[in-house]
Amino acid sequence: MPSPTDIKPPFTEESARAKVQAAEDAWNTRDPQRVALAYTVDSQWRNRDQFFAGREAIEAFLQHKWEKELDYRLMKELWAFTDNRISVRFEYEWRDTNGQWYRTHGNEHWEFDESGLMRRRDMSANDVKIRAGDRRY
Repeated sequence: MPSPTDIKPPFTEESARAKVQAAEDAWNTRDPQRVALAYTVDSQWRNRDQFFAGREAIEAFLQHKWEKELDYRLMKELWAFTDNRISVRFEYEWRDTNGQWYRTHGNEHWEFDESGLMRRRDMSANDVKIRAGDRRY
């Protein structure tokens, strides 16, 4: 499977689906350094109510995220695409340090530069408590 940066715009349905799958695979490694390399050095992020920019901030955000969201497992699905933009819906499951499981539902809008790096990410999500037996991922 290609890395997220191997797939460049303009996107076709096939390349957009491959880009989404590559992103899902990368995020499921829970490796902040690896994931951050898919973004431009000045990438703009909105993640829920947080706004920040740049690879260093992205890496720090992901490090903190995966310290809190244990056993994280993600599923992304292509929703729509244009030449250099992709929208996805996603779900992921995780547990907190007390053992409570959650399923997070949301959507993301991505914009890419010509080299295939994401220069903008806009994310909205909601967390729902679930029982361990109700996990899907």
